[in-house]
Amino acid sequence: MPGPLMIDIAGLELSADDREVLAHPLVGGVILFSRNYADAGQLRALTQAIHAIKTPPLLIAVDQEGGRVQRFRDGFTTLPPLRLFGECYRHDRRAACNLAETAGWLMAMEIGAVGVDFSFAPVVDLDTGVSAVIGDRAFHPEPDAVVELAHAWIAGVRRAGQVAVAKHFPGHGSVAPDTHAQIVTDERSRKDIARDIEPFRRLIAFDVAAMMMAHVIYPAVDDQPASLSRRWIRDELRGRLGFRGAVFCDDLHMRGVAALGEVEAIARQGLAAGCDMLPVCNDRPSVIRLLEHAHAYDNPASRLRLARLHGRPVEVELHRSDAWQHARTMIGGLLDSAQEQLNL
Repeated sequence: MPGPLMIDIAGLELSADDREVLAHPLVGGVILFSRNYADAGQLRALTQAIHAIKTPPLLIAVDQEGGRVQRFRDGFTTLPPLRLFGECYRHDRRAACNLAETAGWLMAMEIGAVGVDFSFAPVVDLDTGVSAVIGDRAFHPEPDAVVELAHAWIAGVRRAGQVAVAKHFPGHGSVAPDTHAQIVTDERSRKDIARDIEPFRRLIAFDVAAMMMAHVIYPAVDDQPASLSRRWIRDELRGRLGFRGAVFCDDLHMRGVAALGEVEAIARQGLAAGCDMLPVCNDRPSVIRLLEHAHAYDNPASRLRLARLHGRPVEVELHRSDAWQHARTMIGGLLDSAQEQLNL
């Protein structure tokens, strides 16, 4: 059964140490980075090796948003930053949504073809112009536009047989500091924060499969980061908003929570708050500490939510598919148009 930890690996193939750690009952997933990718054949062999370690297989994830956050590049379609769909939306809503749906399908088909279960995407934070770390990763400043574009993007992902992970609840777009580097606080009132929550609320009605929490502290609601907050996860997200999907913490190695205490205590707090899975990236010593000192963990409801995230195998030869060629042409045209505008 899937455990609550998602961890990373160092190289292009599994080491003996990787195999031992991944076989631990508390490990339920692997997140891949650019360092884990050389070519499609190598990546497919790696994901097959990871999936073979236990039954049911470990979940395999990646950050394949597009723009500056795209881990697999050479041999994969270059995906636009989400802001580009928002810029298109200002001129032609229908065309923008069609392009977003195509991009979601294309991304999911390409990672599915190499054995990756899902991407941590889309970002549904608001593009307020405040946060550099979010910036062009977000669709649009207006919640209505974000909902329409994200809805289309998620529909494309579903058509490819995968699930989407909306992030970063309850909204990371209105704070300037970066939670990778420091503890971040959003001092706005609950009424102001409600505008950032709106895309998440409406995507719940569309049955989005999973969400990732923000490491931001919102004192109007709780003095703990949302990713570790029972008030945000159990009371707000699951209680008031009625979300029934999987909840991911953001990476426990990030300074937004790592600076708050020992990793064991932070992990316990995240699980108690209601997170289903805790990514711990680029910090194998902390992973080992968690595995050595953590108590047995069994949450049947959480296991069921995570089990629903496995991607459907891609059974077509993708690069010979007319649908893939057409999708690449559409997305390439959007990128070419954006480049032309920059050159004017």
